[in-house]
Amino acid sequence: MNKKIRTNAVDHLFEAVLCLKDKEECYSFFEDLCTVNEILSLSQRFEVASMLRNHNTYLEIAEKTGASTATISRVNRSLNYGNDGYEMVFGRMDAE
Repeated sequence: MNKKIRTNAVDHLFEAVLCLKDKEECYSFFEDLCTVNEILSLSQRFEVASMLRNHNTYLEIAEKTGASTATISRVNRSLNYGNDGYEMVFGRMDAE
């Protein structure tokens, strides 16, 4: 885990996120916290990760999501060499 992001401020943000109860609360909070483009960028990366996990090609992913090959590559690196955060979340979503 990247030690640079482990700060009191980031802890406080994550505690706030963990307080959210449903999707509507997420929309309210994230629309106040982020710009529309930031939310769309985060959701695009998450969609890219999902598609990579399902063995879609870079071309298919780029066409469907509009993500650049650089973004797709960066997400792929996180999937393969990251902290397994994507896999943890996908596993929990699959179990629902």
